[in-house]
Amino acid sequence: MLTPNRAKSPDKIGLSLLRISKLSPPIQGQKIYWDKRISNFGVRVTKNGVKAYVIQTRLLGKTLRLTIGSTSSWELLEARKEARRLLVLIDQGIDPRDKNTNTNIETPSDSKSDKLLLDIWNEYVDARKIHWSPRYYQEHLDLCRNGGEIISKGRKPNKPAFKEIGFLRPLLNLRPNQLKAEVIHSWAGEHASKRPTKTRLALSMFKAFINWINVNSEYEIDINHQINSKSIFGKRRQKIKIDCLQIEQLEFWFAAVLGIHNKIISAYLQILLITGARRGELAGLKWDEIDTYWKTIFIKDKIKCSRFIPLTPYVESLIIQLPKLNEFVFSSKQSSSGFIKEPRIAHNLAIQKVNLPHLTIHGLRRSFGTLAEWTDCPIGISAQIMGHAPSALAEKHYRQRSIDLLRKWHIEIESFILRKANLGLLI
Repeated sequence: MLTPNRAKSPDKIGLSLLRISKLSPPIQGQKIYWDKRISNFGVRVTKNGVKAYVIQTRLLGKTLRLTIGSTSSWELLEARKEARRLLVLIDQGIDPRDKNTNTNIETPSDSKSDKLLLDIWNEYVDARKIHWSPRYYQEHLDLCRNGGEIISKGRKPNKPAFKEIGFLRPLLNLRPNQLKAEVIHSWAGEHASKRPTKTRLALSMFKAFINWINVNSEYEIDINHQINSKSIFGKRRQKIKIDCLQIEQLEFWFAAVLGIHNKIISAYLQILLITGARRGELAGLKWDEIDTYWKTIFIKDKIKCSRFIPLTPYVESLIIQLPKLNEFVFSSKQSSSGFIKEPRIAHNLAIQKVNLPHLTIHGLRRSFGTLAEWTDCPIGISAQIMGHAPSALAEKHYRQRSIDLLRKWHIEIESFILRKANLGLLI
């Protein structure tokens, strides 16, 4: 069967008529410029300047180099079609010489095996890591990890532990031509029942990797449309989260959060509850986006790109006490981004100390919307403060609320929350 092969060469280009015309002959022998779009297809240039379209691959353990024809006789589009046709025949174990007796077959002596997907994966990770967060980059390294690596951090020398093999390592040990949709379905089906969430994430990353291959490498692996996630994981059930602070829990929650040693995280969590903002849009808040004169906060919104919300008295008192370490209000010396990234650990430890039920960071946003109803605040106003998209015709076209109107109700909501938390003296 077919095992693609080509001379190891850095000359991989997107072939076009203009580029082919500019290919210079080598000083001695011949040189092949491989096409990025079609695996195993390229243009061979001899020292005399003769140019021809060729393919190179393996059949029954032997390396074949097949000349399609001269670049002056063949159109590039037709040469690509012929290359695909011949490669399909070879992939099926059919010798092209039986189909075309006029085809010239060469057997180069310097043939080498093709790349593994693991090698291409490493190129992919190196090319994309500048666009990823450190955590996302580490996840890609973990997915391709080889098993048996010793974990020594925090362990005694006589009690070694071993890392499990990376989730994607079985697939990455294949060659590009061995990767079929059936192989991926078999791999995913093996893990989906035991670890569905991790399998789904790994499959998503692998599909992104395949898309990158088709655009940025000499290979073509057009199988993403054949991968049926529903057949692997079944119909995904929507889990409705209902974690939310009750009124009687506010006093305990504030006591726990005010006791957090890191005052930046403490302020951040309180402001999340009082503004109902999303965790990411508040974490990246900058000092120049706060107007203490007109009492407003500029929020970068995922729905409308941006919005203004009131700067309420208690929120302002929390912010002005924070240190100005950099351009971000909720700064962090450890984070590469300059602002806090992971407040969950401190939050979880704090609420555990006062025996509160588990509450997610997004649950604070949900709590704001719920607590706002106790003040008889119009639902459209609380939704606008939170940055929800308008859900009705009147909201979309007939309600243009000024910041003054939002401030009136937002201060009322803040006062209600603080009173129920027995912090009324702070307002």
